[in-house]
Amino acid sequence: MENITTFEQLLKVCQDKKQKIFEASIDYEVSLGEYSEYQIRFQAKKSLDAMKEAIVAGMKSTELSPSKLSGEDCNRLQKRFEKSSSLLGSVAQKAMVYALATSEQNLRMGIIVACPTAGSCGIVPAVLISYAKEYKINEDDQINALITAGEIGKLVANKMALAGAVGGCQAECGVASAMATAALTQMRGGTVEQILNSVALALKNIMGLTCDPVCGLVEIPCVKRNPFLAIHAITASELAMADITSKIPLDEVVDALEQTGQLMSPLLKESSQGGLAKTKTAIELEKIILK
Repeated sequence: MENITTFEQLLKVCQDKKQKIFEASIDYEVSLGEYSEYQIRFQAKKSLDAMKEAIVAGMKSTELSPSKLSGEDCNRLQKRFEKSSSLLGSVAQKAMVYALATSEQNLRMGIIVACPTAGSCGIVPAVLISYAKEYKINEDDQINALITAGEIGKLVANKMALAGAVGGCQAECGVASAMATAALTQMRGGTVEQILNSVALALKNIMGLTCDPVCGLVEIPCVKRNPFLAIHAITASELAMADITSKIPLDEVVDALEQTGQLMSPLLKESSQGGLAKTKTAIELEKIILK
């Protein structure tokens, strides 16, 4: 089977073979001869289980990170929602909590799934699992959604590095939101075209996001970006499911994303030499934490 390297190719394969994205992805991996469909799905299940375990652990813990800069926000948000439900509804409420739980668990050196990176690890689990829990989506369909998300991440990675040091946070939290919206739209019964449009819409709206971690740590603003970008992914799915399309083809959107990363100043790509990392308060925190 021919290797799929672009979203245009993926769409054509899915149309020609009347397949979903996860089916095309599995077929290609099986054609390589290293893994069976069972093994591929089993590995996806392991990742899914690890995501769920990270959420549970993160929701229970208030342990601070080694820097003491984060670790209590998930607990704060849960207490808030115990008093008053989110204006955005129950799925969004769960997604925000799950995103913080996972991201904070990462900082405690807990087991998480980097999807696509550790700094953006809360976004895909938050969106996928919050919807699955609310609508009682069976495990097989959750695995299908996760494989769909993986295919999206893989194709973006064919064109650009998924690292804040290379492409800014648009390449980490931005691509995570694109993967998450693909998973969500798959679970909601979206067509291949709707899934790809949701990805394009998500990426276009996050283009140019800098990576400017305070004190050089993946905490400020990284942790809080996870719940924000989870809601961003949900919004992209809502738009795409209404047949709102991206006027710019997805492959061209990714090209623009990669170009934007190249044009971004090195001061704004994980070097902690610009942006939030060089605010007055951030410099004071550096003196305390990095002394």
